[in-house]
Amino acid sequence: MGRGRRHRGRSHRNQSEDSRETAPKPLKPDAPFDSTIQNRTWSNLDFEEYYKEQRIVRAEEWDSFIEILRKPLPAAFRVNSNGQFCDEILSMLENDFVKSLQAEAVESGEVEAIKPLPWYPKSLAWHSNFSRKEIRKNQTLERFHEFLKLETEVGNMTRQEAVSMVPPLFLDVHPDHFVLDMCAAPGSKTFQLLEIIHESAEPGSLPNGMVVANDVDYKRSNLLIHQTKRTCTTNLIVTNNEGQHFPNCNSKRALSIGQLLFDRVLCDVPCSGDGTLRKAPDIWRRWNSGSGNGLHSLQVVIAMRGLSLLKVGGRMVYSTCSMNPIEDEAVVAEILRRCGSSVELVDVSDKLPELIRRPGLKKWKVHDRGGWYRSYKDVPKVQRDGVLRSMFPSGKSDKDSTTGGGSSSGEIASDESAEEVCDLPLERCVRIVPHDQNTGGFFIAVLHKVSSLPDFQEKRRYTRGRNSSENKEEIVVGEEEASDNGLKLEKESTIKEVPPPVKGKWKGLDPVVFLRDETVINGIKRFYGINDESFPLNGHLVTRNSDTSTKGNVKRIYYVSRSVKDVLELNLATGEKIKVASVGLKMFEKQSARECEAGCCSFRITSEGLPVILPYMTKQLLYATMVDFKNLLQYKSIKFIDFVHPQFGRKAAEVAEGYCVVVLVDGTQKDGSEAVKVSSSTIAIGCWKGKASLTVMVTTVDCDELIQKLAC
Repeated sequence: MGRGRRHRGRSHRNQSEDSRETAPKPLKPDAPFDSTIQNRTWSNLDFEEYYKEQRIVRAEEWDSFIEILRKPLPAAFRVNSNGQFCDEILSMLENDFVKSLQAEAVESGEVEAIKPLPWYPKSLAWHSNFSRKEIRKNQTLERFHEFLKLETEVGNMTRQEAVSMVPPLFLDVHPDHFVLDMCAAPGSKTFQLLEIIHESAEPGSLPNGMVVANDVDYKRSNLLIHQTKRTCTTNLIVTNNEGQHFPNCNSKRALSIGQLLFDRVLCDVPCSGDGTLRKAPDIWRRWNSGSGNGLHSLQVVIAMRGLSLLKVGGRMVYSTCSMNPIEDEAVVAEILRRCGSSVELVDVSDKLPELIRRPGLKKWKVHDRGGWYRSYKDVPKVQRDGVLRSMFPSGKSDKDSTTGGGSSSGEIASDESAEEVCDLPLERCVRIVPHDQNTGGFFIAVLHKVSSLPDFQEKRRYTRGRNSSENKEEIVVGEEEASDNGLKLEKESTIKEVPPPVKGKWKGLDPVVFLRDETVINGIKRFYGINDESFPLNGHLVTRNSDTSTKGNVKRIYYVSRSVKDVLELNLATGEKIKVASVGLKMFEKQSARECEAGCCSFRITSEGLPVILPYMTKQLLYATMVDFKNLLQYKSIKFIDFVHPQFGRKAAEVAEGYCVVVLVDGTQKDGSEAVKVSSSTIAIGCWKGKASLTVMVTTVDCDELIQKLAC
């Protein structure tokens, strides 16, 4: 979440020429490691000077801190708690790989090859003492590498940096919660949030809650869509809005929900990313203090937007993969100052007790090309476009100080200037430093919204620009914030409601359309024997413009949960303010005319949709014993007369032509002729019933994975 992400949205300030150093792209901690630079030894004297001055670790720890930053990051991964084979995978890790990899670990000087992260619930997250490159390149580790690749591809595992797993755990998500992940790509935390929502839900039912996963970058949101596709969830909307301008949707119409507010918000903001040095050592070369300064204002406004979208009584987690207090404690302090008593910083020291963490800093300094500043009053006025009062522990401006105004010259603050100490409870923040438990660096703050946010100063429309003929960037902020950021008030100070976009006119995004074709819906229900009371289809099926052929026929149909349905209806009622990039779960796909004979349903069930709809199907079901099930996986297509159990072949011949589901039954049945009760955990595969044979409609990867699991 190095993951390179350059924010393309609008910040509320420009950096000055003096502070506009070459900044690395904003990073987040769960992007692929760049193996081409893994073994280079990087150093950066500016980095070392900066963090020594900030005293993020004690002097006697410094050598240990720097030494581990120059070592590759050990690989970490999570087992999907909702996966069909969760228990089997944990058993393989504990009883197979822990032992088989031990010799390699001893040779590398490690005590253990792999082990569960002690602070992660139910031993679902694991730490390896090998880097990702070692796992890929070492022949001894090849079987383990192939295991990780396969399980990740089919959705049973997620490769994710250990510290990146912490923020969702501090959110305390429940199955009925509406959750907003504001800056979500590439999606490992979103995947984790969805796991938590589904794991906590009643068995056999869809959760009442949902996750909105937002990312401003359309290309990165495609990565997010790919990542979350493996969750097979109906409770997700992926959106493409700027985090700091995420829409406030409310309507006076008689809808299920009149305003979109969230019970939980994950605000994992774009940052300079120096906590990921072990994974992205190229940051050594690019690092400078200006990158953190340049992102500070954006981080503040994204966090404030998150709090405004949070329900009273809700919880927001602010996090970065940066060790820089300007991006961490300074942002949290500014949030608390703006919100007053309406927001409190939560003490989570009793949560995840085995996670080694350190308290947040209460004092720090600000640095730019002009030097070090202990207080805002010491910042020359020519530097104040790049160094803001909110970056300092007290957050005080000249007007708040009793010692007079700031210097108008370019001199650097004297050593006699008093170092500020923040009077807010920032020790409740969580700092994770790399050498404490062999991880990356991370920062987390948990915020609780006690009451409605205070009535801020009148929001007015300001512009940034050097002359009247220049294109101006319009920004809506308060007067004091505008003054701090060098913005000019427009003549028209009253904010007019921004008209909603024309339906379906978001560039590059097709509109979401509810499927109202009763002929299609009823045909699906009849063919698969789906009762609308137990699994309602009407009002829960949507399509996209790109999912229709030139003749207007629907090609793909997505299923959405009740919560997602309600949000989509609200978004449509408010003029599609939310840019929906992906929604729900692809449930049905159109068959070609030549595949579908008369009487056959023209829509087959997708592999990702099958686990969700299977418990509600009463038709097109076949029950196979292990031997016939394995043969289907191995040979992909078998004639009815060639099945080991003739009774199964006869049952298959009787099923209506078209898509059907073959369910694996336990060993108590001799021939698979009897129906069994199915659930979302039942092992089943989609097949195509032709005139004389059954053909598997599952990818080779999924077939191989099932064959391996059934062989255990």
